[in-house]
Amino acid sequence: MPVKTTPARVRRAGEDIGAQLAAWRKLQDLTAQQVAERAGISRDTLRRLEHGEVGVSMETVLGVARALGALDRLVEALDPWQTDLGRARAAASLPKRVRR
Repeated sequence: MPVKTTPARVRRAGEDIGAQLAAWRKLQDLTAQQVAERAGISRDTLRRLEHGEVGVSMETVLGVARALGALDRLVEALDPWQTDLGRARAAASLPKRVRR
């Protein structure tokens, strides 16, 4: 079975996101243990996420973002309807019932 390699840009993004989550934690004067408990994960899993390990689950990332009060910002940052392109395409092609 071939070994899966993580693209460099994905690896760097994981490192950046992990560092940013760690910075949010520190800015709020929260310990790793406190955030891990609030997110329902182990301290080791939080450490792996904060060090940029891209193999952590989506549930882990979202749980930590929620524990840090950043979940809504994360969801909003990825919302395509908040971009000029998304709004233009929605106006042109989506049925009215799914437009925002």
